Amino acid sequence: MYRPFLARSGQQEGLSFANPDMVSNINFSAGGFEAKYGDKMSSVLDITYKKPLKFAGTVSGSLLGGSLHLQGVSKNRVIAWSLGSRYKSNTYLLKSMDTKGEYRPRFYDVQSFITFTLNEKWSIEFIGNVANNQYLVIPANRETTFGTVNNAVKLSIFFDGRELTQYTTMMGGLSTTFKPNAKTKLKLIASAYNVKEEENYTVQGQYFIDQLEADFGKDNFGQVAFNRGIGTFLNNGRNRIDATVLNVEHKGTRLIGRNSEFLWGARYQHEIIEDKLSEWRTIDSAGYVAPYSATEINLIDVVKTKINLQSNRVQGYMQYVFSKQLKDSSVITATGGVRANFWDYNKQTVVSPRLTLSYKPYWKQDILFKASWGYYYQPPFYREMRGFDGKLNANIKAQQSVHYLLSADYNFKLWRRPFKVILAGYYKELKDLIPYEIDNTRIRYFAKNNSVGYTQGVDLRINGEFVKGIESWATIGYLKTMENISDDRKVTYFNAAGDSIIPGYTFDTKATDSIVERPGYIPRPTDQRITFGLFFQDYIPKVPSCKMYLNMQFGTGLPFGPPDHERWKQVFRMPPYRRVDIGLAYQIIKEDKPLPKTNAFHHIKGMFVSLEVFNLLQIDNTVSYTWITDVTNRQYAVPNYLTRRTLNLKLQVKF
Repeated sequence: MYRPFLARSGQQEGLSFANPDMVSNINFSAGGFEAKYGDKMSSVLDITYKKPLKFAGTVSGSLLGGSLHLQGVSKNRVIAWSLGSRYKSNTYLLKSMDTKGEYRPRFYDVQSFITFTLNEKWSIEFIGNVANNQYLVIPANRETTFGTVNNAVKLSIFFDGRELTQYTTMMGGLSTTFKPNAKTKLKLIASAYNVKEEENYTVQGQYFIDQLEADFGKDNFGQVAFNRGIGTFLNNGRNRIDATVLNVEHKGTRLIGRNSEFLWGARYQHEIIEDKLSEWRTIDSAGYVAPYSATEINLIDVVKTKINLQSNRVQGYMQYVFSKQLKDSSVITATGGVRANFWDYNKQTVVSPRLTLSYKPYWKQDILFKASWGYYYQPPFYREMRGFDGKLNANIKAQQSVHYLLSADYNFKLWRRPFKVILAGYYKELKDLIPYEIDNTRIRYFAKNNSVGYTQGVDLRINGEFVKGIESWATIGYLKTMENISDDRKVTYFNAAGDSIIPGYTFDTKATDSIVERPGYIPRPTDQRITFGLFFQDYIPKVPSCKMYLNMQFGTGLPFGPPDHERWKQVFRMPPYRRVDIGLAYQIIKEDKPLPKTNAFHHIKGMFVSLEVFNLLQIDNTVSYTWITDVTNRQYAVPNYLTRRTLNLKLQVKF
């Protein structure tokens, strides 16, 4: 599963890869995962698709899109198939954003999963996915007020031009499984992935920065007091990328005795990348192009490159699992494994040993303790090795993380209903990091292994039937992740009077002296210290067919700063993220009360109609910042907000 390279804005998020109607189980690990799960540095997602046993389907439609899912099995039980299609349009949703204009984003995908059970020993599986995401934005104008009560600023922007970003992904995988006996399973997998992305934009914005009156005693309080600057910016880009990834892989499993299992695997991967970048921007403040020159027009962030790259990777792993029951009936399980990865582009070979120990004591309480340790190397993919100038770093190396993880799972009964508590603490030592910055919400890497860091945190989650028959959950987490970039330098300039020079504030900007400081450890872009989530479901009193849900999310602010490729400046904090969603669902047709066969709709097993209110409290949550620079090189960070309160009406039918 690969994310797009070029899509850059929070208002442009499309559909997730996994179709919920086709998935039977999803497991997520924040660290300490086994060797069989690959070469990711931080986390892993394991998705299991359904194997249907009978014909069924689901169809739904709402103000924001729709979906269709069908599944079935042949009469001889040899073929089982599942097909899903989804369509989503945020056109209605985006009407509540700050920027007033014409939005036509749309996303659709089609997935299929087919299994052929030839006999007890042989089976074949196929999975396919085609997805298209297109975002057309024609901005018209924008007006935003930001700052403090004593220093409030109003930004007005009038736009010309448009932005069109689209990408099409295709993925197909074919596997065959052979079980020569009850203890051995052999699997051969071949897969291909292709993505074609385009980013075309020419957007001009003419802006006015006005100071608002902050004196409560004046009649024009909160109105424009005076103009602080006017200007124009022009952003232009014509970017293309075509990436193809081909894989051939073998996996095997062998049971050894009653308590042991041996797993192994080998994989060959071929990558073909064709990339063309052509982008630039310019700023004209009050008739002066910034940065100012008396003889020429200066463009900013000019990138023009064309790259064709082919490379190969070879991977392999071995893993051994051993379980033993102790004298007191407690069970201890040890899982040890090692992975190896070679990439012919940088000629680097990495070896990753990993170990997990779990202990299930013979207590009245159902508790499982687990401890994990391991090395996790993440060889770079294309976007990590492409610098700000569009060129590749041939000496790029794999990022490294050493995981230390302790966790406990506790299953118990409360009010005679099932509950589960999960507590996990982790520490990750990070080396050879490739720093990155976020411009709006587009990730751009420095393409150098010039950073070290660490990640530490604690997660606590409880889920269960707080109301009989329906599940709710709550989670709270603490996370701290920091990094120290080796060649980061903070330079402070001083004028003849000994005052530090601050663009836009200092009158005398002629530097006569300077000092250089090491910023040291700074927050990584994902450093969100506290997160809290609550999902609660309940029935409406005296109306059991009507159910409500409440979804609450809170997160402390993420780091941000000007996108000028100096990471030490990106230590400011966004406001906290706060959101409350509420929904009501009425079950028109119940599965446990089927309609009589004389009814024309007797094939329908369930029908729901729901009304959802997103962002119930209408909180302006900041997703990113637009940076405005005037002729004095003074920068203004203007917040971009996520959607405000939005209604959605949805109908879902199961048959």
